[in-house]
Amino acid sequence: MLRHTAPGSVTLWLVSSEPSNITVSVSHQQAAVSGATNDRVVQVGEHAFIHTVTFTPDQPLSTGIHYAYTLQFSQPVQQQRWLAQQEKLLYNGCQHLDFKVPGKLSNVLHGSCRKPHAPEDDSLLRVDELICHEHAGGNSRPDLLLMTGDQIYADDVAGPMLQAVLQVVERLGLFHESLEEAAVESTAELANHPFCYYQRQQILPQVATNTALSKLFFGAKKKPVFTSVNAQNHLIGVAEVIAMYLLVWSDEMWPGITFESSKVSSPQQARFTAEAAIIKRFSEPLGNIRRALAHVPTYMIFDDHDVTDDWNLTRGWEEEVYGHPLSRRMVGNALAGYWLCQGWANQPNTFDAVYAKATENFTATGLASHEAFIDALFDYDQWHYQLATEPPVHVLDTRTQRWRSESSLNKPSGLMDWEALCEFQHQLIGKDAVIVVSAAPIYGVKFIEVIQKLFTMAGKALTVDAENWMAHKGTASVILNIFRHYRTPPRFIILSGDVHYSFVYDVRLRFRRNSPQITQFTCSGIKNTFPDTLIRWLDRLNQWFYSARSPLNIFTRRRNMSVNERHPDCNEDIASLNQAAIGQLLLDPEYEKVRCIALCSDGETVEFVPELSNDTAK
Repeated sequence: MLRHTAPGSVTLWLVSSEPSNITVSVSHQQAAVSGATNDRVVQVGEHAFIHTVTFTPDQPLSTGIHYAYTLQFSQPVQQQRWLAQQEKLLYNGCQHLDFKVPGKLSNVLHGSCRKPHAPEDDSLLRVDELICHEHAGGNSRPDLLLMTGDQIYADDVAGPMLQAVLQVVERLGLFHESLEEAAVESTAELANHPFCYYQRQQILPQVATNTALSKLFFGAKKKPVFTSVNAQNHLIGVAEVIAMYLLVWSDEMWPGITFESSKVSSPQQARFTAEAAIIKRFSEPLGNIRRALAHVPTYMIFDDHDVTDDWNLTRGWEEEVYGHPLSRRMVGNALAGYWLCQGWANQPNTFDAVYAKATENFTATGLASHEAFIDALFDYDQWHYQLATEPPVHVLDTRTQRWRSESSLNKPSGLMDWEALCEFQHQLIGKDAVIVVSAAPIYGVKFIEVIQKLFTMAGKALTVDAENWMAHKGTASVILNIFRHYRTPPRFIILSGDVHYSFVYDVRLRFRRNSPQITQFTCSGIKNTFPDTLIRWLDRLNQWFYSARSPLNIFTRRRNMSVNERHPDCNEDIASLNQAAIGQLLLDPEYEKVRCIALCSDGETVEFVPELSNDTAK
């Protein structure tokens, strides 16, 4: 996978089945680019080595031009295997893999929420089509791809996918671990446990209802620690998490994978068979997706399902989950998988301390200090990052720097705390334009936020996933003040996902002569959608209750802001598009015209069209 790509360095992420000394060669118009390679590697199994390989040129690379690249393995046999693999990744008529260093951004892709067993097709295929089009003489490929959360679903796994995960764990010898206060002593026992498939919630941690939060939600002596409603196949060990990543990023592990319905209980066999057909369809085009990811710079950030549903949603949730050894370990394992397979390659040099801990833990003979490694991940506070493009891209961590409620265990935490928001504001000063990546929309659908508020007032924030910026008074006040500050950039573009539908808002400040121009483009999911009938009603009710003349607008925290909905050109009567899609952001050189397009998995291309007369304050 092509990851962090800048004039001063190019990073690749890959997995090999044998120990390898890898170097990267880069060229332009057949002239070699001199430079050095740094191959950082972590052995995660007997036959699994995760590499983050960085090429540093002697002179900075130019932006916007094509560079060819290839890998060299130290052993001749390995090199021959690589050349065979490389053939699978080449586009028609090409002799080499290639990339472009993004500079002034004009074409940015983004999306979130890629669930393998969702019935929709995978919209990442549209990325491959765009690159194919460029090689056929069409428009240039996108500058970069931003994956804004839920790249995997660790907490919501189909039965056949779990079978595939366990087969990969065994085939690669991914390292198992011992567990505390669990129904099994080691993750090696999970595959043959009677509750392995569709019944894992019975072996996940439960605690006594000795807190007000516990009694409020469950009213019984025992309750599950995890709040995911789909935890029947929840991933547990770090080996399972790593295997999941290998299966969703690449086609290479799928040959030889078999699905056996006889391993699941009779009541679940019909469900297993239906899921198996969807998972098989998901796996078939992965070669094309893998090819695309080798040619476009890709950046990632976590949301909750990369770890578990409702991750850090409330202070009470944190106390319950981190207070039990098994649930704490499961969150840590998912975070470890995120770092190894997503976060590390965003900007590798920022993770030197984490890498040092990883090499102490992941050894040739197994996991040596796994708890200490997880402690280091929990202590790490620099998951957010910036890209020095034009305009710059700021990717926010809205999961681990929460503004926790002091008044109640079950009130939603703010998505970012005061210190993190102040740091963010400081980074914006003096910028003419900025792209901000927030997993959750900063400007949500107001009617849905009202429903979440009502449930929160009833003490049931977890029931409706009250994950919105306005749910916490302190966070809402600070983020809105950032937009109102006189030194804020005149052009804000917000890219978000999470919600499983897509919409676009244009935002201006009321009563201000020189308001920043704020465009929020929410596109979700890559392979997931919202219940169709429900979202249509919510969309309609939102337009009724929060129209331009609605008196309800004065009760919102955003009453000093004018929010204009863009409507999909396929249906001007709706504001929310409920299709699996990748978002495409097209910018002109002065950022005056911001086009927001949904590249849908069914081949349809939908553009959100501004309607200047539709002025609503939400």
